[in-house]
Amino acid sequence: MTPFPFAAIVGQDEMKTAMILTAIDPKIGGVLVFGDRGTGKSTAVRALAALLPPIEAVAGCPCNSATPEDCPDWAEISDTSITTRPTPVVDLPLGVTEDRVTGALDIERALTRGEKAFEAGLLARANRGYLYIDEVNLLEDHIVDLLLDVAQTGSNVVEREGMSIRHEARFVLVGSGNPEEGELRPQLLDRFGLSVEVRSPDDIDTRIEVIRRRDAYENEHAAFMEYWRPQDAELRERILAARAALPSVSSSNVALHDCASVCLALGSDGLRGELTLLRTARALAAYNGAKEVTRDHIRESAPMALRHRLRRDPLDEAGTTARVARQLAEVLP
Repeated sequence: MTPFPFAAIVGQDEMKTAMILTAIDPKIGGVLVFGDRGTGKSTAVRALAALLPPIEAVAGCPCNSATPEDCPDWAEISDTSITTRPTPVVDLPLGVTEDRVTGALDIERALTRGEKAFEAGLLARANRGYLYIDEVNLLEDHIVDLLLDVAQTGSNVVEREGMSIRHEARFVLVGSGNPEEGELRPQLLDRFGLSVEVRSPDDIDTRIEVIRRRDAYENEHAAFMEYWRPQDAELRERILAARAALPSVSSSNVALHDCASVCLALGSDGLRGELTLLRTARALAAYNGAKEVTRDHIRESAPMALRHRLRRDPLDEAGTTARVARQLAEVLP
């Protein structure tokens, strides 16, 4: 069945904004979505990927390479024609092994032909798309470390069984989870670009609208998709326009000072917070059609970019979102 329309998702505005901003500028990094079950986390990822235009890729390439020159040598491509594919969305299951993620020796080919060949993993399939991890907080730490390293470098390197393999692996990493089932280590939290919190709607009208739209999607599918197609098309054009405008969006010294001041006031470690905040604010400015990053863009971006980078304060019982809002009110009045 066709994925649920992105524009038809009720509420969860911050989650939708974060995913749109990473579609505009994937360099922002991954998105971490923590919240209740059944709040549309996986629905939003698949809906956004379906919303984006298809990618052009070499037909026989396991890495979705855009041109034959980009295809890795080990792939031994026989069909170099260019075809279109939907933006990839790859699910990473719990309990997945490192070999399945990065790729490994093709055992069948080794046994039947006596040849040493590489079998691509999930990272190759996710190239130029999205890698989605449900219950990321339950995934083994060394797998999460590996994924975050590859997501940052854009390259997957495999050195084992006498093979030295390298291929592009540029994707947006989206992780979701329920905080009641465990938390990620602070070192891993900091490596995600954005973090959002989602909650079940607490008013009856919103819950009714969610039920109504989901019921129409399942039982009146064709009419429902036709109704929301123009809204999704408008959103797609806006994202593409923002991508084109992004390089020309400027950041004044005042904006840089604001980013540094907020991160310093919050006590975030290192400089990753400032860089992510600036990238996010710039993508938001492009999405809003602005030519320069303003203080309003920084204010709106700061909770997403910084809430998961705060040190724990046993004397402050306020949640991370409240702490960010409090510092923003003081530093950027």
